[in-house]
Amino acid sequence: MNVLQKLSGHIRRKGLRATLSKIRRMYIFAHQELLWMERDLVSPVPPHSLKPYPPLRVMNITADNASAFTRYFGDRVGVMAELANEGHTGHMHVDEQGDAVAFIWGSVRDYLDRHHYGCRFPVKPGEFFEFGGEMTRAYWGSELSVDVQLRLWKDMAMKGCRKVVDVCESTNIPALKLHLRMGYTEQQRVMNIYTLFGRWRFYRETRYSGSRLAALGASSRPPVKATAA
Repeated sequence: MNVLQKLSGHIRRKGLRATLSKIRRMYIFAHQELLWMERDLVSPVPPHSLKPYPPLRVMNITADNASAFTRYFGDRVGVMAELANEGHTGHMHVDEQGDAVAFIWGSVRDYLDRHHYGCRFPVKPGEFFEFGGEMTRAYWGSELSVDVQLRLWKDMAMKGCRKVVDVCESTNIPALKLHLRMGYTEQQRVMNIYTLFGRWRFYRETRYSGSRLAALGASSRPPVKATAA
């Protein structure tokens, strides 16, 4: 009965078509498209109009300090420790109470994502793969979204990297706009993830020509301030 109540509630909120679409994605067939993006580590970040945020400490993530994620990312503590033990480079931004409010990771070798997508992301010499960036809701829309990346880029450049690459879901419009604001460009590659009956996954890389994000480019730019005549 509880399942029927949840289903009925979802239909009232989202409508029958959206509910059936969600059921199809969860239990029959789903297709995700991850767009490959890239950027050099030396070009300046375009101007932005993001809000400031209070001072935070930046710390390298280790297995010993992963407990700092308990308050805001309690389900990630074990994952953070595991990634640190695997040798990936992770930064967390910590508030006055010692709680991590944002984090980001980079890998200089092929990254096997066992925790989310389940596939391997290849990394070429001179590149690093950026992944796992996240922050608490209180910092959404702030300059922290820029600073977490800049700090990681600086660290990875010192390790000999010249380029950052990552993937972004084609349906995640806010994340795609953030990439464009940061000066990323499309690699015109797509990692396709197919899920059957909620259990079996298959992967295939495809390519495209032109731009799939041109329409988002203009809307991701900060507004131009008027000047006095």
